[in-house]
Amino acid sequence: MNDDVRNIVLGLIAAGISAALGWLARTYLWRRKLRRKQAFFGLPGNAECLLVVNRDAGGDGAVHRHDVFALLELSALIKDCAAHAQIVSHETARQGFGERTEFCVGGPVSNRRMAAHLQTLLPGVKIHTGPEPGPDRAAFQVGSERYRLELGTAEHVLLARLTGGQDARPVFLLCGQSAITNQAASRYLMRNYEKLQRKHRNGSFVLLLKVVNSQSYGPDVVELIGDVTRAAQAPLPSAPRTSHRATG
Repeated sequence: MNDDVRNIVLGLIAAGISAALGWLARTYLWRRKLRRKQAFFGLPGNAECLLVVNRDAGGDGAVHRHDVFALLELSALIKDCAAHAQIVSHETARQGFGERTEFCVGGPVSNRRMAAHLQTLLPGVKIHTGPEPGPDRAAFQVGSERYRLELGTAEHVLLARLTGGQDARPVFLLCGQSAITNQAASRYLMRNYEKLQRKHRNGSFVLLLKVVNSQSYGPDVVELIGDVTRAAQAPLPSAPRTSHRATG
């Protein structure tokens, strides 16, 4: 074997080794990212989780199309984690939490299980659900702050990850003032889960988001008003004040 042939063979071997090492490195990074994603969502491979479906508050048991979009996005997330979803109606979801990851979508009017979660897990949150018209209809009270609904202009949604213990699977709440805010929350969760995991690790958090000008931008323009975990989990004060940020 002359020097030219030997150099070609050695070059091919080196290229093969480099390609193999690159593939191994990419595979390792991909698997590490997947494990972190699975840990954050409580969805190890082949795990079962619950998708609790609400109904359109103005319909006859139908699901609003924006809530359907939210459920589709969550279903794609569950599939990416190599897990399986069981879709259940809010009226038939009568079981505890912590054994399986749960995604609960919709406000307390359209989702009874959401109402139960808010009462049990977030005593510092009150949603004005009365039918009478007025500026406080569908308003959120979180601690001492009140956030009013301005339909199509400024709509709010709570995005929460809650756990009952170290080994318990999380419950994700997407509780909005309108259906489009539920979709906005699911999209925000998909886009920002890595940042949320770095900040909160695998602990509980409650975020208050504002969907800006949904009549023009749909669910895409979302502002983070703040982390309201402490206020949401503390007892509700008796004298709330209206937040000026709700109209900002």
